[in-house]
Amino acid sequence: MDQTRPALILLLCACAEPTENPDAGASPADLPFATAVVQFSPGEGAGFGADKMPDVVLGASQGHGVARGSMDVLSLGRGGQITLSFAPRRIIDGQGDDLVVFENSFWPGGNSAAVFAELGRVELSQDGENWHAFNCQQGELPPQGCAGFSPSLECADSASFEIEDCGGDAFDLADLGLDFAHFIRITDLSFAGEEPSAGFDLDAVGLIHYD
Repeated sequence: MDQTRPALILLLCACAEPTENPDAGASPADLPFATAVVQFSPGEGAGFGADKMPDVVLGASQGHGVARGSMDVLSLGRGGQITLSFAPRRIIDGQGDDLVVFENSFWPGGNSAAVFAELGRVELSQDGENWHAFNCQQGELPPQGCAGFSPSLECADSASFEIEDCGGDAFDLADLGLDFAHFIRITDLSFAGEEPSAGFDLDAVGLIHYD
């Protein structure tokens, strides 16, 4: 399936000092998620969800819990990569985890020890040029510093945006030594699957701490 590879567009924002979360206590439907696709470089075997771009990866997660993966996803393809922004917001380093990446991993047969997962590397940037990568330890169980392992749960009725309620894989800016970031880049590390759904399947990216 033919895909376009648009040039990287940098969305630069003024860098004010971090403030308290202005939407603390809001429902997940009102919380900030990725707002724009900056670049998509599909890998081999990509295609699923491309007809719904960019909306398929923007806004809230459409997780279905541990029993089955969401179909509201974009398959990156083997080694594929996507860059997203959160304008007009940015991620800031708060207490604990700061953002969550939602994929469509699930537990076949309800067995949490047999996760169907296609892992991805997560990188953050303040300017869209210099990137800082979380150290994805694929050999561990559960893998540390990777996206795509934890199922995305159904959390539409939750009163708070908590990892226990919504699932997904959480990340802390402090692990990268960053105070804030404007962009996230996710790269498939699985090199698995067949066309059109090969590679990491991105559902959404949500912010816990932001301004």
